[in-house]
Amino acid sequence: MSAVSRQDAEPPGTGHAPGIDVLSAERAYLVQSREFLHLMREDVLSLKALGGDPVSEEYLKAELYHRAEALKDLPDSPLFFGRLDYRAEGPPSAEGPANAGRPRGEAFHIGRRHVHDPGGHPVVIDWRAPVSRPFYRASRAQPMGLALRRRFGFSGGELTAFEDERFPAGPPGRPGPAGAGSPATGSPGTEPVSGLLIEEIERPRSGPMRDIVATIQPEQDDIVRADVGQTVCVQGAPGTGKTAVGLHRVAYLLYAYSGRVARRGVLVIGPNRAFLAYIRNVLPALGEIDVSQMTVIELAASVPVRGHDGILAARIKGDARMADVLRRALWSRLRQPRETLVLPRGSRRWRVSAHDLAGLATELRERGVRYGAGRELLAHRIAHVILTQMEAAGESCDDRTHDAVRRTRPVRAAVDAIWPKVDPVRLVFGLLSGPDTLGAAAGDILDEAEQRAIVWQKPPRGPGSARWSPADAVLIDEARDLIERTSSLSHVVVDEAQDLSPMECRAIGRRCSTGAATVLGDLAQGTTPWATSGWADLLGHLGKPEAELRVLRTGYRVPRQILDYASRLLQRIAPELSPAASLREDPGALDIIGVDTPQLAGRLAAVCADASARAGSVAVIAADQQVPELSRLLVGHAVPHGVLDGTDAAERLTLVPVTLAKGLEFDHVIVVEPAAIARAEARGLQRLYVALTRAVSRLTILHAEPLPDPLR
Repeated sequence: MSAVSRQDAEPPGTGHAPGIDVLSAERAYLVQSREFLHLMREDVLSLKALGGDPVSEEYLKAELYHRAEALKDLPDSPLFFGRLDYRAEGPPSAEGPANAGRPRGEAFHIGRRHVHDPGGHPVVIDWRAPVSRPFYRASRAQPMGLALRRRFGFSGGELTAFEDERFPAGPPGRPGPAGAGSPATGSPGTEPVSGLLIEEIERPRSGPMRDIVATIQPEQDDIVRADVGQTVCVQGAPGTGKTAVGLHRVAYLLYAYSGRVARRGVLVIGPNRAFLAYIRNVLPALGEIDVSQMTVIELAASVPVRGHDGILAARIKGDARMADVLRRALWSRLRQPRETLVLPRGSRRWRVSAHDLAGLATELRERGVRYGAGRELLAHRIAHVILTQMEAAGESCDDRTHDAVRRTRPVRAAVDAIWPKVDPVRLVFGLLSGPDTLGAAAGDILDEAEQRAIVWQKPPRGPGSARWSPADAVLIDEARDLIERTSSLSHVVVDEAQDLSPMECRAIGRRCSTGAATVLGDLAQGTTPWATSGWADLLGHLGKPEAELRVLRTGYRVPRQILDYASRLLQRIAPELSPAASLREDPGALDIIGVDTPQLAGRLAAVCADASARAGSVAVIAADQQVPELSRLLVGHAVPHGVLDGTDAAERLTLVPVTLAKGLEFDHVIVVEPAAIARAEARGLQRLYVALTRAVSRLTILHAEPLPDPLR
């Protein structure tokens, strides 16, 4: 059997423990590794950007700056978190062809980035390198060539403990999937659970989200290392690590396919700025600083978003049928030519009949080209017809003649008359401000009630004065793509995807039309009125119907007591989903406190004061309309706190409107009046499910009103 042994640092004067020598050696290795990383960065900073021209020099300077930034040491983070000792003996094929060629008799320290000594020899191996994979996947059934796997415990940047797991020599046990029953899975009766791994998961947190490179589990590792061309959809219950998996997949792709992925870019899309602020440090901590992060509104907003739609209007504008309405409205701009085109050139006049012009436009329209490209092609087609006439008359023509004819005033006037230029903003403005225009385009696509719901009752004077809503911005983005193709990135990660409307999915899908995507979400946490009921529909709107669905079922972040309690809501909000099983158990994790209404303020202040006295972050989550009053109550009781307002709060204790809580996590969460959260909106129980699962260590429910039925 494999064995796990733990050694912690002891205070001076306690005697000589067996692990002290190992700890001393590993600490010395850590100090040396940091010195080598510093030298690597100094080498980059010493380089001079010498290009052939000023533009090239600026590009080189930027590249050197990014390299230096990626090599910055983070003193509060361990430079390595594990070590692998490969077995020296045994034939390469002893564990199957997949293990052939593995290193023998070598040891590697595994960390967040590669570090080498001045001679170029590796000192720390990047966690994404193939040789590092057994750290996450090796098991008793498949040791993957390992003799020993060592995990390190850290406090800040100081190495405090290590834990060794030894693997048996000789042929492995009965074959199974790689990683099955590994220590990290916590499967009863198979492998011991790593104490350091649990400690790392439970370590108190403050500020933004941390990376999980030291605690990636086998099923998570499968997703992280999925092929670059594969779109993966991850359905994960709270605490299963789906957000971290998506971010770590980005880091892996930028490492394993750097040229292919970095050249066309990577984008991370989150539900709001608070969420993006929360995850902002994960990729930089992994050495990746060039990944863009934005919300869907920011992605599509080519106009200032200052307005809001009602639920019905937003649902209709987000419906995929609006793409057909826009397409019909755009292509209705084409006009039949009314007269012959006459082009004077020298002493000759060249003519293209109205019938021939109509035929050229029809042929292009039937080819399915984008509107803007069709406009350009029509000018080329007309010029080609005229050049054919000129050559038949004996004139000599070349490309310069073609361009000259294409640019003439009569040709441009004919194109403008047949295929007029269209601005996407004005196209959408015309639909939303004109009932007749919308009716002509919507036809049998939207009924009259739906048309009345989305048309402006008081049309603004022009596009510049319109109070565009988020859904309007997405419509404009769709119209712009109908006119000119949107360029595709290499990879897009979209989190909380279950809340996207079909039109938002289309906007994101355009950004990865020739790339791949990582789609993250939980159907039980769908809180928008248009939240998807199934991943197949969403992936179809995204343009990725072939995506592979992966389900994460083990919760690592949320203790079992909290997860089981929140899962009582699943029968009401997502009966098709099975509750997640938590790896962690803490009998004191859940506290439900019922009080009379007059006592609520004092009890809340007391609970907040007690929670703030402990290590870690604390959040009070409540219905949005209750937040101002709760903030006044806390001020009245002299409880320091911040209020989350769409970015991030600097205080240890943060008052969080429930609509901004999704995706965030805190050590201690205090949910105030669950019933108020549940009745605040149509999908209030889903919102409550989100609030109850934000806690990493403790959940306190404080209520004066009766709890919703499933929670009583």
